[in-house]
Amino acid sequence: MILISNPDKFQWQEILKRPVMNTENLFDTVRSVIDRVKEEGDRAVLDYEEKFDKVVLASLAVSEEEQQEAENLVSEDLKAAIRLAKQNIETFHAAQRFEGKKVQTQPGVTCWQKAVAIEKVGLYIPGGTAPLFSTVLMLAVPARIAGCKEIVLCTPPGRDGKVHPAVLFAAKVAGVNRIFKAGGIQAIAAMAYGTESVPKVYKIFGPGNQYVTAAKQLVSLRDVAIDMPAGPSEVEVLADETANPIFVAADLLSQAEHGVDSQAILITTSVELQQAVKVEVERQLALLPRKEIAEKSLANSKLIVVDSMAEAIELTNAYAPEHLIIETEDYLSVAERIVNAGSVFLGSLTPESAGDYASGTNHTLPTNGYAKAYSGVSLDSFIRKITFQEIKPEGLNIIGPAIELMAANEQLDAHKNAVSVRLGQLENGNGKLKIES
Repeated sequence: MILISNPDKFQWQEILKRPVMNTENLFDTVRSVIDRVKEEGDRAVLDYEEKFDKVVLASLAVSEEEQQEAENLVSEDLKAAIRLAKQNIETFHAAQRFEGKKVQTQPGVTCWQKAVAIEKVGLYIPGGTAPLFSTVLMLAVPARIAGCKEIVLCTPPGRDGKVHPAVLFAAKVAGVNRIFKAGGIQAIAAMAYGTESVPKVYKIFGPGNQYVTAAKQLVSLRDVAIDMPAGPSEVEVLADETANPIFVAADLLSQAEHGVDSQAILITTSVELQQAVKVEVERQLALLPRKEIAEKSLANSKLIVVDSMAEAIELTNAYAPEHLIIETEDYLSVAERIVNAGSVFLGSLTPESAGDYASGTNHTLPTNGYAKAYSGVSLDSFIRKITFQEIKPEGLNIIGPAIELMAANEQLDAHKNAVSVRLGQLENGNGKLKIES
């Protein structure tokens, strides 16, 4: 890991750079796959599964028999853990239900919002080096609570043509309607445009590699909504001299093992902690099964010492981490000053992996500094809010003249006339419309 001490502010931008992921360079390749899936449907997806995932499939859909077989292959301990996580995620997201209130902006003018579920959503669950069954829960549980009628899941199969049993079990527990064996660009295209097997959806959720990210960006230009811009995963630990270096190192490594382009950063006011964490990271790294991946990730990672907690907080807000762990003596007061972060973990006993799996918060979060403008996935991600307004005679008499004046000044006479014809037919005194024969 790179050690940095007391950087000047003009160095911050360079220090806080993420690993470069220029998806625009992939657009030509990605567009060619998308176009073929649009034209050929299932046949193209099956061909790309053979080409990219090295598996020959007879069909894309996961059968009832495969789901039942998978359930029998998952240990009872893991089933219990998945059910516990599902319960906590459900509890947290159910509390986010929107309650629209009718507001009278003027006498006789009432406005309100109604929350409506997105009817068809697509969930992308990466395969690759690890089966992310936890992401199934994070996306499908709030989708089900929101009331989405159709929840479609795509995930790449293994070389044996099967989806990982834990992914299928989590999908069943969370309430996924239909599951398909498709990964990468072809899965995103199938959900965006529909094929003979895969339904077209209205919004696509889920993480993925740079090709998946590029595919989501392209299809979102005009054809389907997506959850958020996404990039490699990242964590920052904000710590003072009271932090436990063993915990800090474990937290940094828990993110580093995600992928070679992940990033882990420590910002601290303690030189002693910086040195202790460096030693502890090296000790723990040697024991990890995914050591090679974590080792490459650590090349992009930094241990930064600054002069004061105020400077540490300012640097943190400039970085806008996906995950932020605050391991300081007064972590609650520090947290109050954080304005840019995806998800925050408070105190020495709250590791980032708690949010990844079972505390209840969502782990689908903005990366690459997008936490300055985007929220993580929540119940709101799966709903739309429709506004309503109702105007009574009293209300039209109050706001009508203002509407007429504003429309006239914008030279939109038809807008003005839509009010004028109504005002002209309102009877003075009884507030009823004259119906002319």
